[in-house]
Amino acid sequence: MFAIAAAIGQYLKGHAGEPYTHYNNFIIFRESFHHLIHHIDLYKNHEPEHFDYYKYSPAFAIAMAPFTFLPDLPGLILWDILNALILFFAIKNLPLKNENTKIYILWFILIELMTTLQNSQSNGLVAGFLIFGFNKIEKGNMLLASLFILLSVYIKIYGVLAALLFLFYPGKLKFILWSLFWAVVLTFIPLLFISFDQLIFLYKSWYNIVMNDYSTEYGISFPGIIHAWFHAGPHKNFLLLTGLILLCVPLFRIRCYKEFTFRLVYFASLLIWMIIFNPRAESSTFVIAITGIAIWFFNTEKNLLNIMLVILAFILTTLSPTDLFSRYLREHFVLPYVLKVLPCILVWIKVTIDLIAGTNYRALKIS
Repeated sequence: MFAIAAAIGQYLKGHAGEPYTHYNNFIIFRESFHHLIHHIDLYKNHEPEHFDYYKYSPAFAIAMAPFTFLPDLPGLILWDILNALILFFAIKNLPLKNENTKIYILWFILIELMTTLQNSQSNGLVAGFLIFGFNKIEKGNMLLASLFILLSVYIKIYGVLAALLFLFYPGKLKFILWSLFWAVVLTFIPLLFISFDQLIFLYKSWYNIVMNDYSTEYGISFPGIIHAWFHAGPHKNFLLLTGLILLCVPLFRIRCYKEFTFRLVYFASLLIWMIIFNPRAESSTFVIAITGIAIWFFNTEKNLLNIMLVILAFILTTLSPTDLFSRYLREHFVLPYVLKVLPCILVWIKVTIDLIAGTNYRALKIS
């Protein structure tokens, strides 16, 4: 229902200045298949068809084929429903004994999900695939776990970090082999529609646009907040490397791998990390980080600091793009000082400290 409302609302807004629509992202995704089969560079400027660039894999363009032949409104509705349902069922399938916990998570992320749906983005899909990957690897299904994680990667590259989860489980070789298999399938599946030379050209073009984005953007991220607050400071690469090192430090607590809560909270930290260290992060991507925060909070101790952090995240991260914040506050404080990401950074630091310290989370049982 929320997905349908988001889609209809964006459609009825009409055009955001001729000839562009308020659901421009959906137009970018939908037209990518048309460009692919007609041997057009996916990654060039396609104005006035749509503004902004397509920044996803050639394989993702194939996934958009069913939407290419639909009128705008039904296509947009189905796209938003797909994003919402994938995330909904992924959370409903989390291996938690307490069903109420899943309901709390779903309610907590609802506003952030609406933000991404109103932008016709793919972030609900990415978050859902990552959670499904976690669910399947917990059940020892390396075939599907690797598939879901690779599907997220071929939408947004940072999903590759979820591959770190394989360290926690037996069957590591199976996971690696299945991941290689799916990587080959997803890399070369566009050959069903284009030549090998065209495919190589597209991957080079994709690489160029991703690298250009990385070099020029700061995003709503940790590098972005450092740049906004201090106008100088450590280079993005240094911050990224530091973040990666800190992300990997808890992995040295090998004895904790057998604890489900440790694995779950580490997965939550991965979801947050993917956004706060991403120089291309924008408001609509934060459904991934907020989902990580919700998974962490509703499955760990409710002490005062944790409660204060999650309240801050709900106010500054989730509510700041809404009308509950005045335009003055958004334009003079939230946007210039990149405040949307601040609570997510603080939560991730707290989670990382707890993981490194081996904080005893309350025991959880797999359903």
